[in-house]
Amino acid sequence: MDVENLFKEFAKKRIIVLGDVMIDAYLRGKVTRVSPEAPVPIIELGKKEERLGGAANVALNLLALGATPILCAITGEDDGGRKFNQLLEKRALSAKGIVQSSSRKTTIKTRVIGNNQHLLRIDDEEIFAINDAEAKELIIRVNKLIISGIDAIIIEDYNKGLLTPYVIQKVIALANENNVIVTVDPKKDNFFSYKNVTLFKPNLKELKEGLNCEFDFTTDRNSFENTIEKMESELNNEISFVTLSEHGVFIKRAAEKTYLPAHIRKISDVSGAGDTVIAVATLCLSCGLEANRIAEIANLSGGLVCELSGVVPIDMELLKKEVKNIV
Repeated sequence: MDVENLFKEFAKKRIIVLGDVMIDAYLRGKVTRVSPEAPVPIIELGKKEERLGGAANVALNLLALGATPILCAITGEDDGGRKFNQLLEKRALSAKGIVQSSSRKTTIKTRVIGNNQHLLRIDDEEIFAINDAEAKELIIRVNKLIISGIDAIIIEDYNKGLLTPYVIQKVIALANENNVIVTVDPKKDNFFSYKNVTLFKPNLKELKEGLNCEFDFTTDRNSFENTIEKMESELNNEISFVTLSEHGVFIKRAAEKTYLPAHIRKISDVSGAGDTVIAVATLCLSCGLEANRIAEIANLSGGLVCELSGVVPIDMELLKKEVKNIV
């Protein structure tokens, strides 16, 4: 495999990222004592930070790898929504797929970090389903982008209300009509709405929850693979790609299946690793790589971002160097 050429191909790709977006906010400081008011640490605030999060972090990973992502999502007509658009502008990301809603707030997740330890997270959000008018406007925007020419659609589900069964089914149908790759990072609630997609990427927990089953992956691979078969019979997906945390990843395409172990890493923070994995897997798939290569490169990327604190996109040069070591 020509690694340099592969990464050049990444830069040619235009990819829709459809999913729940949010702002990841950070309050960082030093813990010097325990509060006299309650048994909790006092943080001496040193730094405030706001980043694009949720599905927007998938877009940032694509951007970091040279591709052109187009976010399709919903934000509120509020301060959070205005801040979100400012963050998009700062990264030179298009807002043409963003629908603004007067009926909901923009999701903001605030993480409190003291002495480099994650102490607390505060979620400010509303997670009810988007209304019919918002759903139709979103689908119109997705359709216009498909017609303009794209290479893939990533559906990133955070269970925040954007991805209703109606939205999911309409977008997948539009993609299939236009021979566009669809990859999915699911959650439990709409697990079986994602029928007829190209690549379906649950983690092990989501797989068990979605299929309502329990087994020990380390000792019972038969039950694991039977669960995959059951999932595929329901979803009719082309590729099954399951992330297995410290056990690595599993990928299956038709009769071909591959287990890959996790790379030994100094884990700092697993937040956002799934975003990186789906972004890298989609780029590799859109470049025509075989299933085992997709899994190898995506597995590497997920491990690399776990070495960093906070939700951060992949470093292209670092990933390229690691890919060269395995080919």
